[in-house]
Amino acid sequence: MNRYARSVWGLAACFSALAGFVDALGFLYLGGFFVSFMSGNSTRLAVGLSEHVADALTAGGLIASFVVGVMLGSLCGRTIRRARHGALMYLIAAMLTAASLLAAADATWAAAAVLAMAMGAENALFEHDGEVQIGLTYMTGTLVKLGQRLLSALMGGDRFGWVPYLLLWLGLLAGAVLGAMLFGLIGHQAIWVAAASALLLGIALHRRDVNLTPSAKAPRL
Repeated sequence: MNRYARSVWGLAACFSALAGFVDALGFLYLGGFFVSFMSGNSTRLAVGLSEHVADALTAGGLIASFVVGVMLGSLCGRTIRRARHGALMYLIAAMLTAASLLAAADATWAAAAVLAMAMGAENALFEHDGEVQIGLTYMTGTLVKLGQRLLSALMGGDRFGWVPYLLLWLGLLAGAVLGAMLFGLIGHQAIWVAAASALLLGIALHRRDVNLTPSAKAPRL
């Protein structure tokens, strides 16, 4: 992440906040399943296989939907050359809008599947040369990098190399807090807020033609 311009750090934190917002909504909406954190769903799948098959099927369906979303996001990025990042955010906004409509129609699990697809697609924002350079919906690798960069700073290395990783984590945390608060106030209608946020991010990326590629070979998160 340190290979990216500092202006991109803030954008990455915004994208991560969107992921945290949607994941908190999904977690509360589904009663303990995730729409962006697939490690958690993988654990739910494993436990469900031994204790509750219905939970395993739910977790497995969300994982499959997430993977489909990753494929769709990558396909969008590879087929659209001009303003592809803005186009990808428009796709995510459309998915979140579809999820909002499905939730309004009480199609809970269909809405959840589309939410998971949207979060999978979001990870393609920082895809470069076929590899994801910055993971936006999962924080384990980010926290590992944060710890490594903090140690490096304490031992005389780059004093601020840890900052972008902290921003990324704080973005997801802040988004999740806001998502949980809004869900408590307006329920699944909070998905509309996520859709509007994705649309605004897409417009900003499209108009400014922001470069989300690293200046050199960047370590993956």
